[in-house]
Amino acid sequence: MNSSKNQSPRILMFPWLGYGHITPYLELAKKLTTKGFFIYLCSTEATLTSIQNKITQNFSNSIELVPLSLEVSSDLPANFHTTNGLPPHLMVKLKAAFDKSAEKFSAILKDLKPDLLIFDFLQPWAPRLAEAENIPSVIFITSSSVMTSFMFHHFKTPDAEFPYKNIRFHDYESRFMDELLANARDCREREKGSVGVNKSCKIVLIKGFREIEGRYIDYVSGLTGKRFVPVGPLVQEPSVDDGGSSEVLSWLEKKEAMSTVFVSFGSEYFLSKEDMDGIAHGLLLSKVNFIWVVRFPEGEVVLEEKFPEGFLEMVGYRGKIIQGWAPQTKILVHENVGGFVSHCGWNSVMESLKFGVPIIAVPMHLDQPINARLVEEIGAGKEVLRDGDGRLNAETVAAVINRVVLEDEVRAKAADIKAKLALKGDQEIDEMARELMSICSKS
Repeated sequence: MNSSKNQSPRILMFPWLGYGHITPYLELAKKLTTKGFFIYLCSTEATLTSIQNKITQNFSNSIELVPLSLEVSSDLPANFHTTNGLPPHLMVKLKAAFDKSAEKFSAILKDLKPDLLIFDFLQPWAPRLAEAENIPSVIFITSSSVMTSFMFHHFKTPDAEFPYKNIRFHDYESRFMDELLANARDCREREKGSVGVNKSCKIVLIKGFREIEGRYIDYVSGLTGKRFVPVGPLVQEPSVDDGGSSEVLSWLEKKEAMSTVFVSFGSEYFLSKEDMDGIAHGLLLSKVNFIWVVRFPEGEVVLEEKFPEGFLEMVGYRGKIIQGWAPQTKILVHENVGGFVSHCGWNSVMESLKFGVPIIAVPMHLDQPINARLVEEIGAGKEVLRDGDGRLNAETVAAVINRVVLEDEVRAKAADIKAKLALKGDQEIDEMARELMSICSKS
């Protein structure tokens, strides 16, 4: 059932400016249109550009893109009004510019008069503006339930240990824990973290599924007093992946079944030279085939200058290096891929689980270490542990890759999760649609 603007409940969706946020928001929008909703999707032009070609013809009458303009400056031109490719030092300025756009977003609310606002974690001012227009709001969190429960636990009780012992930061990740505790003790940060959930009408939507995060969904629901409703993995179908992928897929087609690992660390993180060297030498030692997507803050580079000396020659036909972008879902779904060397961003974890690809976890920052602990807990992958100083050891990288690719245990668990997801279909979406329809009918 395709929805139309005049006859359907209208939802305005408002994600944060990251590709890892706009993508699940778009996939959720697509799901909602099949349940009778019309969707406005609001973001900056720079962010919307990244998803325009993913709105196929069958969604063109039920999803409308709504541009939000941010203040332009010499430091922050319009093409940097997205986290995708944003130099890390400009993140603070982007967040400030985004917060300053509240008045313009208020005008959008008044003009569109939606029946419901679905908003993101990083703009707690959005539900306040909607409330002023008598528009109900529901927050949609694109992070994992395990990380969200870990965070709210420390917001509520900064000095108490998290009750699930496997979910923790390692000693070499102590800076992440220190940052979290500092935020938990800071009243302004604590309010920013909780106001969105507090303002959410009846429920909180969160990306994921109960089979792997049930106890964390229940725990965070108890901590916040709001019922967390999982909405499924929200993974883009490979058929709508972008073009320009024939070369790498042709290369992959010539490999043996499950003989190749896909290596990618997301669209918003740049590896340090030490990590780059550790991964490169680990791939060489593993002797497996690989596709490695690399990104650099300065854009396109001469690859020989970034890898260890002689690496590209030693790899030969066994490896494929791609700068910038690759058709990730099409690669992961391919029968010749046997593992995913991943930073464990939540979108990437969801893709791996949906397609049954075991994970070689190499978390870098933010929520990724906690997501990696969950991946190990459910048996769908193995983590590459660093040394006491936080350095990657090439022998450890190779050993974990070989264990995941060559042994049956992890592969079987990943396949089992894939089968369960396929059996469920859109069960979570059906439940969520009923909840949202009820909220819209009372607005």
